[in-house]
Amino acid sequence: MIRFKNFQHNHFLNPDRLALALADRVSRELTHAVNERGRAVIAVSGGSTPKRFFYYLSQKDLLWEKIIITLVDERFVPLRSDRSNENLVRRCLLQDCASKAGFVGLYCQEKTAERAACFAEAKINKLHRPFDVVVLGMGLDGHTASFFPQGDRLKLAIDSKSRLLVIPMYAEGLDEPRLTLTLPILVNAGFIALHIEGKEKLVIFDKALRNGLDTDMPIRAILSYAKSPLQVFWSPT
Repeated sequence: MIRFKNFQHNHFLNPDRLALALADRVSRELTHAVNERGRAVIAVSGGSTPKRFFYYLSQKDLLWEKIIITLVDERFVPLRSDRSNENLVRRCLLQDCASKAGFVGLYCQEKTAERAACFAEAKINKLHRPFDVVVLGMGLDGHTASFFPQGDRLKLAIDSKSRLLVIPMYAEGLDEPRLTLTLPILVNAGFIALHIEGKEKLVIFDKALRNGLDTDMPIRAILSYAKSPLQVFWSPT
């Protein structure tokens, strides 16, 4: 039985068309926010999937000096690491037109992810909320952000009433701890996109739409509490 209906599918023939369409939509959302409030905040995800999207978005002639980019989650690794989401964003998004944007990262050089999360929380707390745009990814286990099914703080991360903004996350199989924004800050965004590619990811998403625990497939927590319909941007390859 289908449990969720709070989403809209946007299908594209290939990743390039998807990335261009997502960049166009995000650009409109950011422009609207800047026109309404004089500023905008967008949170993006890492990994290899958003690289095309980052490129197309970086070419948009927006009032980037009024836009702040932050991260949905981050690996607790030095910024020089190829696994750093901040490193990815600086190389692929904060370029060309978007080089004028502000950036607020989650990582800081501390001894523990717990201490780094405290500093990240203070930085995120200074940003205007609700965020205007959140762009999420999804793993084959149904995780999004760093909401991993076996995460040690998963229930805290997906608590819809939590007042925490950033928490550390440990899970079996991860190469390093993570820092992640919590559910409330993600689901209250004005526009929420899920960027996924490949037939396998669509099968996983369709499975998540059916009855089951949010802790088993944490993308369900987004579907459960999203303020606006989740916009799914998908291509078959």
